[in-house]
Amino acid sequence: LQRVQGGLPGSLGFASIDPDQAFNTAASFVANTNWQSYYGEQAMGHVVQTGGLAVQNFVSAAVGIAVAVALVRGFARSRTGELGNFWSDLVRGTVRILLPISVVGAVALVACGAIQNFSGIHGVGQFLGGSQQWNGGAVASQEAIKELGTNGGGYFNANSAHPFENPNGLSNLLEIFLILVIPFALTRTFGRMVGSLKQGYAILATMGVIWLGFTALMMWTEFAHHGPAFDIAGGAMEGKETRFGVGGSSIFAVATTLTSTGAVNSFHSSFTGFGGGITMLGMQLGEIAPGGTGSGLYGMLIMAIIAVFIAGLMVGRTPEYLGKKIGTREIKL
Repeated sequence: LQRVQGGLPGSLGFASIDPDQAFNTAASFVANTNWQSYYGEQAMGHVVQTGGLAVQNFVSAAVGIAVAVALVRGFARSRTGELGNFWSDLVRGTVRILLPISVVGAVALVACGAIQNFSGIHGVGQFLGGSQQWNGGAVASQEAIKELGTNGGGYFNANSAHPFENPNGLSNLLEIFLILVIPFALTRTFGRMVGSLKQGYAILATMGVIWLGFTALMMWTEFAHHGPAFDIAGGAMEGKETRFGVGGSSIFAVATTLTSTGAVNSFHSSFTGFGGGITMLGMQLGEIAPGGTGSGLYGMLIMAIIAVFIAGLMVGRTPEYLGKKIGTREIKL
């Protein structure tokens, strides 16, 4: 799609993407990495954005859910090698979970002021006079799955700091909710599938404590704003949007880095030194609190297996989790 963009309808006059750039972007979105090295509003037309990038936002997230469900089935089942059907799980995750929530999320974002159209490039008046050239797009629908699927690639270069993607404080809270809802909710899915809701709640509590701890530390360090420059600005506002403020930017930063979403509504490099360290630590934890869509659950389960194994060795008994013995073979795997 990227290589033939110049000949596609709705290309907005943009040329086809160079081979190395097209491969980079395709690999990034297929792998749920969503790392971008281009200006979305100056490079990608409507067809590539919706038929290419948005589709991969759905499919790559559904793959994470399918992997998590397969691992949970391994815990729940015994005397069988059957872990389900990948294609069935992929379709179920897309059609029954991601699509319905995304539709509701997109409508809510439009109500908040996000754009959703297929208009061409047109002039937009500026507050202090003059005009800029901007293109429209199916932004709200892509923004919804961008956050819900813990993807991260923005329609515009400014990502979720752009007013067309994230217009105000209410839309900002909605996007934070979309980022967190599936990773946290999958813990109950785990409890239901293994026949013990307490196990699911234990994982939920662990994820929640880590997330709340990170959020509290981030809010504290960003609101402290020690130094004359911060005092004059009324807070550590460098790199942050005034419509979100320190609080909205801090919560978003923690949510996106702990889930490996990649969406941003502020420049993390402009956070205070301690705040920037918190975002980096969130990434280094490896998507577990609550982690990505599916990847958070299976990442936390791997941590649980290792913890049970080490604890078993310390007390001199055979490590066991959910009735399954954890031995050398399992740890090697």
